[in-house]
Amino acid sequence: MAIKYTDNEMMSISAGRFIKDGDIVFAGTGVSMLAATAAKRIYAPKAVIFFETGGVDPVLDEIPMAVSDLRVMSGTCLNSGLIEAFSIVGHRKLHTIAFLGAAQIDKYGNLNTTVIGDYHRPKTRFSGSGGACDVSSFASGVITFMQHEKRRFVEKLDYLTSVGWYKGGDSRKELGLQRGGALAVVTNLCVMKFDDETKEMYLSEYYPGISVEKIVESTGFEIDVSRAVESLPPSEENLRVLREEVDPQRLIL
Repeated sequence: MAIKYTDNEMMSISAGRFIKDGDIVFAGTGVSMLAATAAKRIYAPKAVIFFETGGVDPVLDEIPMAVSDLRVMSGTCLNSGLIEAFSIVGHRKLHTIAFLGAAQIDKYGNLNTTVIGDYHRPKTRFSGSGGACDVSSFASGVITFMQHEKRRFVEKLDYLTSVGWYKGGDSRKELGLQRGGALAVVTNLCVMKFDDETKEMYLSEYYPGISVEKIVESTGFEIDVSRAVESLPPSEENLRVLREEVDPQRLIL
């Protein structure tokens, strides 16, 4: 019998597989927080999770509801502030992976979390960059969480909030951003990665039960699907950890 799991469970497990022991993980709110906690419990117990509000390496006995939740400070090795947290992101001797979300993304992994429509007369205005621009500029790599819809995967962003690979090729470095870039995009349908040379997004993994055709139809630009393989589903033990240890109160699950 096939194991049943939700989109958030599949996304958090898929993202967690990117994290290795020794990585420093910047976690945002929502699925980002779920994935970071799952990664530490399942794949990389020696990874360090930290939050922009200043909690570094909390015990996370209970998953916080947001980065402002006091639980991000429980059992930490350091309770600091915004400036100290962002100094960790850009530290050249640390391998920092950031988990971010966005309203729109383009084929080079650039993100929009500012507005939909014209900036001065937007259809929708979001909370803006927060720390996302800083993190995407200086982290060693960014993993973005998205709902996979054509209106979100767009040829041209309505607003460029956070730089991924900019215009592809070496264009990110030409901006002066000497490290980092978009590492992967984890959606409710699949996992996308970026070509080493062109920096264009391509389909890396499609989830069990999801067709490549559905992913193509849900993407607003052409994508290479020639390298795609089926993802491994979460194991029973993965799901037990998520449901009983990471988020037993179902705050995010």
